[in-house]
Amino acid sequence: MEVSRHWRLKKQRYALQGEVCPHCSVKIFPPRDICPDCGLDARTPFQFSGRGEVYSFTTVRDAPEGHSEQVPYTVALVRLEEGPLVTAQLTDLDQQDVEIGLPVEMVTRKLRSDGERGMLVYGYKFRPLLRPAA
Repeated sequence: MEVSRHWRLKKQRYALQGEVCPHCSVKIFPPRDICPDCGLDARTPFQFSGRGEVYSFTTVRDAPEGHSEQVPYTVALVRLEEGPLVTAQLTDLDQQDVEIGLPVEMVTRKLRSDGERGMLVYGYKFRPLLRPAA
């Protein structure tokens, strides 16, 4: 992936920024510009809390190219407090501790590196909730 695309996705990947529809108030992640609920323009930025709970999960044992050093790892569907489902890797926990309903929070972690001397790619992952909701 080229540097310019990483730059464009920075708010989404590092801060979990999406959009909210000004017409029906649906929270959208990832940003789509058009509301999937009402079909109207939805370009209003929205900052997600980064908290949610595990909705579903699986363990990856045969990883795609570039991720083999991480196996086995857990990927989950996380239902954010604001509603959207997000697919992300779980981190900072033992696989046997994962369960549906586990409270989690977003953290920024290394996703991969592009080649031996290439760019490091960071993005969001989720870990068990360490701090109580404010």
